[in-house]
Amino acid sequence: MSIYSVLSDTSKKKFVVLVDPDKPSDEQILEIVERSKKVGVDFFFVGGSLLLTDSLDHCIKLIKTHCDIPVLIFPGDSLQISKWCDGFLLLSLISGRNSEMLIGRHVVAAPYLKLYGNEIIPTGYILVDGGRQTSVSYMSNTTPIPHDKDAIAMCTALAGEMLGLKVIYMDAGSGAIEPISNEMISKVKQTISIPLIVGGGIKTPEKAAEMAKAGADIIVVGNALEKSTEKLKEFADAVHNVQ
Repeated sequence: MSIYSVLSDTSKKKFVVLVDPDKPSDEQILEIVERSKKVGVDFFFVGGSLLLTDSLDHCIKLIKTHCDIPVLIFPGDSLQISKWCDGFLLLSLISGRNSEMLIGRHVVAAPYLKLYGNEIIPTGYILVDGGRQTSVSYMSNTTPIPHDKDAIAMCTALAGEMLGLKVIYMDAGSGAIEPISNEMISKVKQTISIPLIVGGGIKTPEKAAEMAKAGADIIVVGNALEKSTEKLKEFADAVHNVQ
């Protein structure tokens, strides 16, 4: 079964743990993996806006050695490619107007992705203002969609679907002060017919459940779990229990 067929099955909400390869130690990664297996995490996303070490391959192989949970690369740039992953979110930053993030970096990455044979998931990536400038907005040299401009988010997501992108990923960015509003999530979901991923600034299981109820098919949490995985089960249950 393909990764996309699982992602596109919207009959059940899915919970994703985002791992920045630079941040956790091997011991911390293994702790995350063991807890994730117990609580039924659906996917791992691996990547970061800026990697300071050559840790991507090692992180992915460490995860895959100890569990069967699919690992997808959530790339911060064209260098974040690995043959060891199960799939690759090929992000087109459709909320910005930086051509490098719309197609330029993809041209560089394409021959390597073809060589490695990773499953490619064309993804419309939408940055939403989370109350502070994040690493991804700075590194991509783009302006996020304002927090309260639901119509812009709706039209951007719809355009992405019409262009043939298979998934929409709305992100407030790592360390966002404010997560994406439930109203924006709901309106975007009503506008598109492809899976909707939401991440950034999700600090509590209750907020994760609210966003899933609003229309997010897949909830991604990273920062809230970096210091402690104690609430991993609460997050997973909160998302999975939304009907």
